Amino acid sequence: MDIQRYHHDHAAIFRQISALRELSRAGVGENAARISELITGTASHIKFHLAAEDRVLYPVLARSGDAHVAAMSRRYQDEMQGIARAFAEFVARWRVPSRLMSDPEGFRRDANVVLRALFERLQRESVELYPAAEAA
Repeated sequence: MDIQRYHHDHAAIFRQISALRELSRAGVGENAARISELITGTASHIKFHLAAEDRVLYPVLARSGDAHVAAMSRRYQDEMQGIARAFAEFVARWRVPSRLMSDPEGFRRDANVVLRALFERLQRESVELYPAAEAA
């Protein structure tokens, strides 16, 4: 299975997370508008990435004929639902510049939790799930 698109998506999402970290370090209040735009853009990118995984990657892996790969696929898909929910809540809360300006520490705290979970998940996909998909 060719999964270059998924690798490309991960690279773009990693860059977006890095940019959010840099803007946060430079000052949440001062960069609230840019952070808000980046949160919205990242959410859009993740939404399309997850849809592609749900419509193509997971079904292909489920039908791979390899019980280990099929189980891994189900586990990853189930786990992502919780991460996606947490990320959607993060986006809903922090996409508004005035909220960012009124609670920069709350944003940093939430971003550290949610973006770290997303980052770690994408790394695991790159190391475990995608090599399995390429071999399937």
